[in-house]
Amino acid sequence: HVQLVESGGGLVQPGGSLRLSCAASRSIVSIITMAWYRQAPGMQRELVARLPYTGRTTYTDAVKGRFTITRDNAENTLYLQMNSLEPEETSVYYCQGDGYWGRGTQVTVSS
Repeated sequence: HVQLVESGGGLVQPGGSLRLSCAASRSIVSIITMAWYRQAPGMQRELVARLPYTGRTTYTDAVKGRFTITRDNAENTLYLQMNSLEPEETSVYYCQGDGYWGRGTQVTVSS
């Protein structure tokens, strides 16, 4: 079992940046793949980025070149650096790993 707690969301202007964090309650070394998802109002939850322990990182096409997913195994934390944010990316962002989900952090992109 692992608890995941997201943080770092908030209100940002279009073109701005945010860095999301996902803190795990235990070591994430054994978690093979961790990922960020997002869900906009009235929409299905969608994959944003996936980071396996080994292997290639994948991003949804809409965020390629702007978002970067990283993990710090020593700090038991997953990150998502988001640059050049767009209003349509307003969503709740969720961390996922080992089949467990966090409760999400709200990101609002608006002027």
